[in-house]
Amino acid sequence: MEYLEFELPIKELNEQLDKCKVIGDESDIDVTETCEQIQKKLKETKKEIYGNLSAWQRVQLSRHPSRPFTLDYIKALCGDSFLELHGDRNVLDDKAMIGGLGKIEDQSFMFIGTQKGYNTKTRQYRNFGMANPEGYRKALRLMKSADKFGIPIVTFVDTPGAFPGLEAEERGQGEAIARNIFEMMSISVPIIVVIIGEGASGGALGIGVGDKIFMLENTWYSVISPESCSSILWRSWEHKETAAEALKLTSKDMLKLKLIDKIIKEPLGGAHYDREATFETVRKELISTFKKLNKLNPEKRIEQRREKFIEMGNYQG
Repeated sequence: MEYLEFELPIKELNEQLDKCKVIGDESDIDVTETCEQIQKKLKETKKEIYGNLSAWQRVQLSRHPSRPFTLDYIKALCGDSFLELHGDRNVLDDKAMIGGLGKIEDQSFMFIGTQKGYNTKTRQYRNFGMANPEGYRKALRLMKSADKFGIPIVTFVDTPGAFPGLEAEERGQGEAIARNIFEMMSISVPIIVVIIGEGASGGALGIGVGDKIFMLENTWYSVISPESCSSILWRSWEHKETAAEALKLTSKDMLKLKLIDKIIKEPLGGAHYDREATFETVRKELISTFKKLNKLNPEKRIEQRREKFIEMGNYQG
């Protein structure tokens, strides 16, 4: 297990507990009481740390290398039923954006999401979860196919932003994202969006328009990352913690501002502490939400989706 800086007290207690168990196994000394005391202290420390997380600490948790990514959720939810679909039918297949058909129970879904890598090689292969225009066009192609055949759509958002390279801009990065936002407003099948990690800028919005938008507890959603905000305002990354607080990017902030519909609870310490529990919570939420959305006729669903986004923000005439 990899520990973040603010988790070091937990690391120390875990190490003490492991040593205590080793002593008990390798000698005749009864260490039961000592181990119980350490476990009690560990439980209290976890509650204290994770119950008082700052905005920046939640950003750090959202980027934890052990945190489950889009493919982890899809495989856990669909098992062997997932069929990945490739290519935008124009340029290439963007590995940072994945999509395909899968089943949860007896219901088919079109799954689309940004995918990060697990190590240096796969991070490069997935372009660190930053999609090119081809990725957004592939996503739109799959969404239109789902709409044509009446298959509900689930998108998983986990990206530091769309790829900002010159070649991406030359191939129409801004247009591709804008087109997705425009088209998703008129898709007739239910669309459920789940932010499972980072939700940054237009990279998130390109697959982030839905009837219901959920955020896992330790995720963030913002027009810009704390580091980039700090570098623009203070010419340095040193103020990233202040920027994180000012951006109001946590799931609680988003719910309060009515930019999302619900926070999905994570296990104590984050989704990576108990992956199976996280997958099961997401599964139940997806099935429950789909059943409710499916009762609406398509015209009503589109109308409500559009009104949802039109009502966001404050306007002065």
